[in-house]
Amino acid sequence: MTTTAPVMAPATMDTTIEAVEGVADGVASLVLRRADGQPFPAWDPGAHIDVHLEEGLIRQYSLCSTPNDLSTLRIGVLRVPNSRGGSQHVHEKLAQGSPLAISAPRNNFPMIDSRKYLFLAGGIGVTPMIPMIEAAEAAGREWVLYYGGRSRETMAFADRLLARYGEDRIRIVAEDVEGRMDLQSILGMPRAHMLVYACGPGGMLNAVEDLCMGWPPGSLHTERFVADSLGAGANAQPFEVELARTGGTVTVGANQTVLEAVEQVGARVLSSCRAGLCGTCETRIIAGEPEHRDAALTQEDRDAGEIMLVCVSRAAAGCNRLVLDL
Repeated sequence: MTTTAPVMAPATMDTTIEAVEGVADGVASLVLRRADGQPFPAWDPGAHIDVHLEEGLIRQYSLCSTPNDLSTLRIGVLRVPNSRGGSQHVHEKLAQGSPLAISAPRNNFPMIDSRKYLFLAGGIGVTPMIPMIEAAEAAGREWVLYYGGRSRETMAFADRLLARYGEDRIRIVAEDVEGRMDLQSILGMPRAHMLVYACGPGGMLNAVEDLCMGWPPGSLHTERFVADSLGAGANAQPFEVELARTGGTVTVGANQTVLEAVEQVGARVLSSCRAGLCGTCETRIIAGEPEHRDAALTQEDRDAGEIMLVCVSRAAAGCNRLVLDL
């Protein structure tokens, strides 16, 4: 008889919601303060937190406050119809004064120093850009933000950004007035010494990635809302995973994740989102070739083939066995 090992949740901090603001149609902004009155751990632009909701729900939200003031943290939450329940819970059940458990900030979308920045935001993807822009401005770097959304009313923080930085550097593109952002004109000409940071819906990021193929390697940095969906060519065949530290081998079924399979034989893996977004379950690969299905690892990490996120990624086609540091 096998038992499922308990999931090891990341350490949490108790916070209180100091304010809930409606910052756009369907977007709530939460300001959090630690319940013990202590400052939050230091964080850098691009960081996110895990928010622990009812019934074991854990969701990730980018920080959109300033890392220069650790007394509070701010997140923006878009209400998503037919979601898995996280955004609905935030919008319907959380209010000023509500307790909320969160993780310490983590960063899968770090900001690298550059002479110039091109920021691209689609919808709620603007949130990680806000502290990045502040950092670029403070460092005296050249930058511009293109911010697209369905309508001006749905675009969170647009007015605040315009008031602070002006229309020369904050380019608002409301689809109901101007159509979608013209990514071809924005990205068609590669520029030296410029990094592109993009966050938004999958379709937008796919187009950005295609257009940045001609840019210098390492120019593009993206953060996705959901992990990539895979087409018919993806490997769905069962394969074996050898647990190098604990010993033993487990078969991962066609409709099973590595995380689920190793938990069934008693391996304990730190995990959170179980959707390839947060990076908590990052595991070292000792042997074998992975097929990365996450939205957290950098392209450099993927190319190196030394780590994988076991909540979504699998063995590559033709690889029948992975040896993992578990």
